[in-house]
Amino acid sequence: MLALRYHGNKDLRLEDIPVPEPGPGEVRIRCRNTSICATDVEEWQYGPLWVQYGPPNPLSGRSAPLVMGHEISGMIDKAGHGVEGWSVGERVVVNNVRTCGACFWCTRGQQAVCPNMAVAGLSADGGLAEYMTWPANMTIRLPDSIPDEAAPLTEPAMVGLHAARRSGVKPGDTVCVLGCGTVGLMTLQAFAASGSRVIAVDLRPQSLKMAAELAGAVTINPADGDPQQALLDLTDGIGPDLVVETAGAAETPVQAIEWCRRGGVVVLVGIYSAAPNLDFNNVVGTEKTVIGSVASAPGDMQATVDLIARGKIKTAPLVSSVIPLSRVVEEGFERMISPGKDVFRIVVQPGS
Repeated sequence: MLALRYHGNKDLRLEDIPVPEPGPGEVRIRCRNTSICATDVEEWQYGPLWVQYGPPNPLSGRSAPLVMGHEISGMIDKAGHGVEGWSVGERVVVNNVRTCGACFWCTRGQQAVCPNMAVAGLSADGGLAEYMTWPANMTIRLPDSIPDEAAPLTEPAMVGLHAARRSGVKPGDTVCVLGCGTVGLMTLQAFAASGSRVIAVDLRPQSLKMAAELAGAVTINPADGDPQQALLDLTDGIGPDLVVETAGAAETPVQAIEWCRRGGVVVLVGIYSAAPNLDFNNVVGTEKTVIGSVASAPGDMQATVDLIARGKIKTAPLVSSVIPLSRVVEEGFERMISPGKDVFRIVVQPGS
């Protein structure tokens, strides 16, 4: 089968590899749609950052070279020994984070920071291939209301929902999301679904337009003036209750902390390739709470599927382009990294 494998920094190879066989408790998935995330592009350009390199992952038994792609949907192709309740041809989305269930963190309900975790496309073979195998209990059925091409965007929507759950947000809170790429737009929708008033900050007019359409957000473009003053004007001089950073730039975590109100909450979601220069007195002296949020916790994926099925989170408008696996580097990764990037998510169809 054809697969895009990560070999190292700036070294992606489209290769012909054997079709995997499902082990006990696993299913084989025919990967129908896999979207390219900014994290994938950062791994290609700056990594390995999160990609398993060197010793194999203890859960997946894999390390680079491995198949990329962590936003995956497809259909059940084959069931391994002991798997029940699944039928060939059923549509599924991959809950892409496997955890051990036995470590200090897993037994305390903090599975998102399990040190043994295996993430499809980063520390286990992922979905930029015609087929992949995955634990049957880590796949989620897709309702008919979620179209095939939009289905892999359930994963970035899950990241946004996990951030909202971690934040402790309350109905009526004012939430500013800094950075309105795909994850930022999903995060806005997740907070809006919680009953929050949402404000979007981004430099791209098309991102702000989408934020208003999908989440009913008030929008701020820093190119038009001081964004911090604009936030103060919108909050009676107090500042947002929560600021959620999803841009991943060197300066944006600092801005998130500066813009949040005294005693407020900052949630850091972005993946950073550069270290910010932060004055921690801006946290200590104002008693702000800073929370990291990554991946997901048990139940987040199913809850996200339910919200999308009910129309509370919309993913289809963020599918900018659909391409075959044979063109994944030229029309996918290279387009995502171009200075004038005009896309949200590029969806790859490995079977095409």
